[in-house]
Amino acid sequence: MSNPGPPVAELGIPTYIDTSKASIARVYDAFLNGKDNYEIDREVLRRVQRVAPEAAQLAFDNREFLIRATRFIALQTGIRQYLDCGSGLPTAENTHQVAQRIRPESTVIYVDNDPVVLAHGRALLEENDRTHFIAEDIFEPEAVLGNDVVQRYLDFTEPIALFQFGTIHHYDGARSPRDIMTAYIDALPSGSMVGITHFYDPETPEYSPLARRMEDVFLHSPMGTGVFRTMAEIEGMFPGVDLVEPGVVRCAEWWPDGPRIRPLDEVQYCIAGGVGVKP
Repeated sequence: MSNPGPPVAELGIPTYIDTSKASIARVYDAFLNGKDNYEIDREVLRRVQRVAPEAAQLAFDNREFLIRATRFIALQTGIRQYLDCGSGLPTAENTHQVAQRIRPESTVIYVDNDPVVLAHGRALLEENDRTHFIAEDIFEPEAVLGNDVVQRYLDFTEPIALFQFGTIHHYDGARSPRDIMTAYIDALPSGSMVGITHFYDPETPEYSPLARRMEDVFLHSPMGTGVFRTMAEIEGMFPGVDLVEPGVVRCAEWWPDGPRIRPLDEVQYCIAGGVGVKP
């Protein structure tokens, strides 16, 4: 099927990739055992693994949460359009693959401004006419929401699923995360769904020290970002949204695919997520 969206040239894909600095998307790719990363990105993984040997599980829990949340929305709601902020690099079971397998008429728009991610966006643009990619800063909601592709392919009179999975903990600007999410949520119509995952400080003697050690490594690594926030701080990123049960919980415990037969790794206590609906 042909894609009526803008050609790749219009994405503004940079021709230069700075391999002297770690990339959030490439670091996550390294955590997921991917191949689209460089030595500088793998160095971040190794540093985190020194304080948390099972650190890669953070990325797997985040990805599995995305899959379950997308499947839930596709199966249980009437939503057929998704705005996925910070799409990252292709792995198995991307948002559009999960949603369109269940509801083929679903429209998915990915947002990212990482050069490597944008290059991979070519494949998504060619895959089908309901998958689109835009090059914007996901922490600038006004720019994302005002993008021509977003305005062309999302119907803001109908509910939309907005995802910020594994993204906001990497924001290091002056604007508050709550303010960023408020701008997004205010623009969504009633019945829309919001999904967020975030590095989490459980504030317990058992796991808070681990969260803070990982945070220190992330912040002082070649990537330079990765904040572990408390439950109250993460819940505050859902302003005006009614959380779906069980609320914001450890990612591995948000509607798992079956009974848990092995204990959680320590790092799995340090990433949380939730999904809510805008009244």
